Amino acid sequence: MINVLIVEDSAVIREFLIHVLSSDPDIRVVGTASNGLEAVEAAREKRPDVITMDIHMPQMNGFDATRRIMETVPTPIIIVSGSSSQEEVSAPFQALEAGALAVVHRPTSPGHPEYVPTAKELIQTVKVMAEVKVVRRWPRPIKEAPVPLMPKLKTKKELPDVRIVAIGASTGGPVVLETVLSLLPKNFPVPILIVQHMATGFLQGFVEWLTQSTGIPTHIAAHGEEIQPGYAYAAPDGYHMGVQNSGQIQLSKDDKENGLRPSVAYLFRSVARSFGRNSIGVLLTGMGDDGAEELKILKELGAVTIAQDEQSSVVFGMPGEAVKIDAATYVLPPKSIALTLASLMKKC
Repeated sequence: MINVLIVEDSAVIREFLIHVLSSDPDIRVVGTASNGLEAVEAAREKRPDVITMDIHMPQMNGFDATRRIMETVPTPIIIVSGSSSQEEVSAPFQALEAGALAVVHRPTSPGHPEYVPTAKELIQTVKVMAEVKVVRRWPRPIKEAPVPLMPKLKTKKELPDVRIVAIGASTGGPVVLETVLSLLPKNFPVPILIVQHMATGFLQGFVEWLTQSTGIPTHIAAHGEEIQPGYAYAAPDGYHMGVQNSGQIQLSKDDKENGLRPSVAYLFRSVARSFGRNSIGVLLTGMGDDGAEELKILKELGAVTIAQDEQSSVVFGMPGEAVKIDAATYVLPPKSIALTLASLMKKC
């Protein structure tokens, strides 16, 4: 049985979420809170397996409540967003920075054509997040911990002429991507292609948040678009993303791979075909094994491949599979990934 705490300031929506979650026999709602202060107290008292969190609440908002909970009683937190305001598209990702694990849309009302799939998505996300072992986030230190030393890089003669970086991520990925991109030089000399698994409808907010917080211009990729150095391109909802050797984006509605579209596997395979050893593949935190085998293909072609390390991963599924099959040239935490990418570019 998965014990859930619902945090939502609207009494009507609280009751609705209780109805949705209680419809699954494996989920039990053990409490509710109507603001962030109540949420922190309830998290301490109830010790739920998962918390669903609203963002805009009186007394203490969802950002601060998430941060406080992760500093005191770390618990998997899912942001349940009911906002469709264009001004607030990046708000859920600020909550991820505070320590939340995932973002989903609030289910539509019963009778709406989308009720069943949106309710199912929330229920499934609760079940998946209940399996994640979160760690305590200490209050921000005055002095940051030192960045781990970078691995010894290959000599210039051994390094490929890198023309593209491909990154795949899932659970926990947005915050890691933000860390990595923010540490890259703003004149990064090659394009970056990204597949980030996330709930449909949040991608625009995701790319706007990345652009604002990292300084790397990031947008949703378009079919036939020519990729440019220093820009990042995210695969659109519901489309696989590949790239031709001419540098043009190719979007596809081909069958899902590993149950996903977009899939990291599709991106890495396309990059391997078009750029081979002249590429870098990076596999970040996430459940499952999407992209692990294809990262190994890149490595076997002579490309530099990087997997996020276990200690810094929210879920060591995708990068863990890559490490298991020896698909990664380097296994690194986020800051070291960024520094290594920057150093590889200098040596090329």
